[in-house]
Amino acid sequence: MYPYRHLFDFTREIFLNIGCSLEDAQLATQVLLEADLRGIDSHGVARLSGYVRLWEAGRINPNPTISTVHETPSTATVDGDGGLGLVVAPRAMEIAMQKAENVGTGWVSVRNSNHFGIAGYHAMQALQRDMIGMAMTNASPLVAPTHSTKRMLGTNPIAVAVPANEQPPFVADFATASAANGKLEILQRKNEKAPLGWIQTAQGDDTDNADELKQGGALLPLGSDLTHGSHKGYALGAIVDIFSAVLSGANYGPWVPPFVSFLAPPADPVGQGIGHFLGAMRIDAFRPADEFKQHMDNWIASFRKADVKRGEEAVLIPGDPERIMTAIRLQKGIPLLPPVEKDLAELGKKLGVKF
Repeated sequence: MYPYRHLFDFTREIFLNIGCSLEDAQLATQVLLEADLRGIDSHGVARLSGYVRLWEAGRINPNPTISTVHETPSTATVDGDGGLGLVVAPRAMEIAMQKAENVGTGWVSVRNSNHFGIAGYHAMQALQRDMIGMAMTNASPLVAPTHSTKRMLGTNPIAVAVPANEQPPFVADFATASAANGKLEILQRKNEKAPLGWIQTAQGDDTDNADELKQGGALLPLGSDLTHGSHKGYALGAIVDIFSAVLSGANYGPWVPPFVSFLAPPADPVGQGIGHFLGAMRIDAFRPADEFKQHMDNWIASFRKADVKRGEEAVLIPGDPERIMTAIRLQKGIPLLPPVEKDLAELGKKLGVKF
């Protein structure tokens, strides 16, 4: 187990060593470590070396000039100047929240960015201002649409955060694929098989081989197959791709640059970098905030009291497992798999930061 502060200090020093300002290094570290705290180990420090390799390949700008290239009172398009998505997305969310403060809602599309960590972090920023937050991003094409064998979409997550009064907030954060690629990476590190329904071979057959992507396979949309609603997962992923990239001027579909540095971006880009879409809604733009939050408390409480299946303890509200895990890991520390420990130690040695 590693104390949160230990991992925070190490990660911040790594970002400083690749040229980030202190402010940006602090912000990027906060976003990245939030994933580890919430138990989403696939998107935390395990990805730190991936960001560094992208920087080494000249694909991440550690000191971006983030700019608004188009706007109305309630909308904006932001150019991330090739910066870390961990920095670009929070800055864009700040713009969305400011617009919501002014006119009730704010919507920001982002182009020319990179991987932004967990979508939930960005959506949850709105909770601090009594707003509903939304965040989504497109990603490297690893998911095959229903009926296809070709990778056309990313795992394209969606997050929505809704404040309550006495109850903890509702926080939904999920990939539109059957599983995020990071979960496959964890299985690979553990040398374990993948559940059927997560991935298919290059020929479109079901497989439990967690390394299948390296052999030309593809992740499956949420629902896994047509019988179980994969067309709905495909549609959700497509919506994220359109909102994040077609709307902003980022790359979309199979043109999205890969996260791994050893694969070159497509030679025929249709946009700039990776795209995000962020939104904030002031509750009192719709009804009195106190009234709404009281009803959110009632909504949450009624679901918690719902009858449960035999052997189950209770119905969970989206955000419950992550909130519980955060409390545990702040107290007991964050576990790292041996391959991640080794990777971070080597990264620290290369950049002169003791792990």
